Amino acid sequence: QMAKLGTLVHEIRSKNAGPFWLTIDIFCHGFDNFSEVSEKLSTSKVAALFGTNKTHIKRFNITELHVIKFSLPRPHIQGVRLDRDMHGASFACLLEEFEL
Repeated sequence: QMAKLGTLVHEIRSKNAGPFWLTIDIFCHGFDNFSEVSEKLSTSKVAALFGTNKTHIKRFNITELHVIKFSLPRPHIQGVRLDRDMHGASFACLLEEFEL
């Protein structure tokens, strides 16, 4: 049985990283949880979820903090008519529901 990522980790947050980029932080419960999630959650899976090429995603595994960070281009520039999330906060919800 696959579990939703949001139930496996402490918290998932997303936010703007300027008008062109988003940052998504996955806060794990500890080292073992961090190791398991970082192994199962590939950059390719994240790219597919957000409809972008994996070469456009920057991934940072911050072992000491038990955090996985993804930076990726926003689907639309912040503030344009097609932008549905000025702050980038709703992108975390997509990862919370993602099944690993």
